[in-house]
This record gives sequence, C-alpha cells and structure tokens, in this order.
Amino acid sequence: MKILVTGGAGFIGSHVVDAYINAGHRVIVIDNSLTGFEKNINKKAKFYKADIRDAQKIDAILKYEKPEIVNHLAAIAEVVKSLRDPIPTMEVNVMGTVNLMRSGGEIKIKKFIFSSTGGAIYGEPKKIPANENTPATPLSPYGLSKLLSEECIKYYARNYNFDYLILRYPNVYGPRQNPKGEAGVVAIFGELMKHGQRPIIFGDGTKTRDYVFVEDIAKANLVSLQKGKNNVINLGSTKETSDQNIFDIIAKITKFEKKPIYKPFRRGEVYKISLSNDRAKKILNWKPIMAIEKGIKTTINSL
Repeated sequence: MKILVTGGAGFIGSHVVDAYINAGHRVIVIDNSLTGFEKNINKKAKFYKADIRDAQKIDAILKYEKPEIVNHLAAIAEVVKSLRDPIPTMEVNVMGTVNLMRSGGEIKIKKFIFSSTGGAIYGEPKKIPANENTPATPLSPYGLSKLLSEECIKYYARNYNFDYLILRYPNVYGPRQNPKGEAGVVAIFGELMKHGQRPIIFGDGTKTRDYVFVEDIAKANLVSLQKGKNNVINLGSTKETSDQNIFDIIAKITKFEKKPIYKPFRRGEVYKISLSNDRAKKILNWKPIMAIEKGIKTTINSL
C-alpha cells in the first residue's frame, strides 16, 4: 500500500513510518521539521519538507504521489502553548487537517487515519477510565482543536466518500521523544535527572495520565490500515499513573536522590485521566503490552 504520513519526522510519526515500512508498505512523509527531526525519518521513506497549512503545496504533493491512505499525525500538541496563543494551534491542527482531506478527497484516498487526543478531549470525566461515549469537554484550545478536527473529518469523509479512523491517544512515551519540548514528561524528567537536575512537577504530584509506549501505538496504527471503519477509538492502558510515580520510577533507574520542584498546577491541564481500551480490543484486537517500568527504562537509556 502507498501511505502518506504527516509528522513522520516526529516522535510518534517516525515510529509509525517504521512500522509501515517494516510491513512492506511504501511511505511518503510530510513534515515541516519544526518539532520533528529529519534524522528520525526511515531511509526508505520519501520525504517532503512542507507545512500542512500550505494548501497549494499539500495539494501538489498528494496529486503527484496519489497515496491510498493518509495517516495524519502532524500537529501542535502543547496544552500550555495553546492557552498562551491559540491561533497557531487552530491553524495547524484544524486548517491543516482540512487541507489534507480536501486534497485527499480529490485524489480519492481510501482511508484517513487521524491521531487525536483522549487526554485533552474528555476534560475532567466523572468516570475513569473514560470511554469513547464520555462527553467531550476540552479544557484547552489544543483539546478543542482536535475535537473540531474530528468533526471536520466526519464531514469530509461523507462528502468525498472515504473511510476514516480517529485514534484518541493517551500520553505516549518512548525513544525519540524530545526532552526539550513542553510535553513529554518521561523524556523531560529523564534528561534532567540523568544530569543531576531537579525536574518540575506542576501540582502536588497526584495529577495522573494514561501512559502507553510508542511501539504499542505504532502497532495500533499498523492494524488500522485494515481494521476500523468510520470509528473513534481510544488507545489507552486503562491505568492512571501519577506525576509522582513517574518521578519515582525514573529516580530509581537513574539513582537520583534529590526531590522534585513543586510548582502550582497549570490552568488548562486535566487533573486525572485514563482511557478505556474495550473498543480497541474489540475492533482492532489491540491493547498495550509494554510494562511502564520497562518502557521508561528503555526511554531513559535512549536519551
């Protein structure tokens, strides 16, 4: 199959590209290289340096390459940045997605796979783990941008008659995660603690997330080529892991003996979340298999 992957130079996207190429597929990568790194791109992939906001360039690439499937991972995925200045997040995450679907629809793609967010879309759910029927009440423009993108996808899929699959991601971690970014707690903590520096925990350490190893996410994307038609699916572990727990695991691995720095909880961030994977098990026959302690050790060793 010929597959276009946006954000294929990024942390998650590059692992998805690897999974596709290792399975024998042909892959085209689009990335603007602002947060991704070209060194991450599989040598067997064809690379276009382009911004998904550039409708004319995106249209030209898709018309020339004619992929059967578009897997769209390119995004601004930073909650705090979206609160400070929501416009770039909306432009990239919503309009960029629309550009891809309009061009993809014109060349009659078969399927559009989209990386959404389970962590930011559900807000503060009353019941955890949240399932796909949990009301969407995002607390940040980032979460809102993904929700708006989901609705755009459903609209364009109907109008251009292609299938879609929306994958709502948890907190993904693993090798190639950027320790210098705003998001990516495991990589950020790991890089600092390896060098004897105290990381910042926003809040009292009880804030929780659902952590899934990047290779498990890549496997879900590989299965998604064949399974999941016009679905919204959580890719969760069902487990809550606190900031303090992440710190403690990394401290043990790195033999770090200092305390973290505690700062006030940040507006727009979810307090507690985990995602149900019942639908993923039923439709994709998928659930994460990497234990968090082993996954974190693998991540720390890669930094």
